[in-house]
Amino acid sequence: MGTRHRGAIEEINALNAFIKLQRASESVSARVHTVLPEDLTITQFGVLDALHHIGPLCQSELAEKLLKSGGNLTLVVDNLEKAGHVQRERDPADRRFVVVKLTPKGLAFIAALFPKVVANVTREMAVLSSTELSDLGRLCKKIGRQG
Repeated sequence: MGTRHRGAIEEINALNAFIKLQRASESVSARVHTVLPEDLTITQFGVLDALHHIGPLCQSELAEKLLKSGGNLTLVVDNLEKAGHVQRERDPADRRFVVVKLTPKGLAFIAALFPKVVANVTREMAVLSSTELSDLGRLCKKIGRQG
């Protein structure tokens, strides 16, 4: 379903493309994340994934990478800490910064979960050719970086 907006053709085209982008993103994300345990949010998974692949990060870096507010990320990290997946430590070089890192339990958890998510992503994206995937990535990057 496209927009019902009656305006300039540029507005209608932009709105229709935006609606399709949003719907595709939500639909794919919902299917990809079906492997997440019920008590793990997509944002919590994002934190664990970032820490697993990048290493320890301060909360502000995590928030920036996940495009979340600092306040939202504090709650997410609080819940991951309660579950025993992450721990916070003051940065010894600058005690103002709190570094978040995976615990052994968190590392084992994300190491077991990540391949399942990758399999779902791969399955979802299999409808596109290699060239289409490359084009999609380039176009999404172009849209995302303009601000």
